[in-house]
Amino acid sequence: QVQLVESGGGLVQAGGSLRLSCVASGRTFGNYAMGWFRQTPGKEREFVAAISWSGARTVYADSLKGRFTISRDNAKNTVYLQVNSLRPEDTAVYYCATDTRFRSAALTRGASGYDYWGQGTQVTVSS
Repeated sequence: QVQLVESGGGLVQAGGSLRLSCVASGRTFGNYAMGWFRQTPGKEREFVAAISWSGARTVYADSLKGRFTISRDNAKNTVYLQVNSLRPEDTAVYYCATDTRFRSAALTRGASGYDYWGQGTQVTVSS
């Protein structure tokens, strides 16, 4: 059974930063790409960023590029999302997820390309 546990969310003022973490267990973490998504009530889950199984390649939502950074530490089975210059519109529940494909050469932005999800961590940005 694969488990993903996110942490690091919280309440922060606009302009602040947070580092979200996602610890994985139950699967060889280093063999799968990972993604971060976010969701607000009444809206579909939105792609944020993805990182390849080796960490060599990353992809971001165009609107978030430059403020968000995804990274991973395969020795710690952990993927991170550094979020800077936060804005009230970044308020959401942030989820990490594992890609379905073993050592895929491609990164996917679609939620259907991920099979295991964490429970989410709430990020609230006050103005």
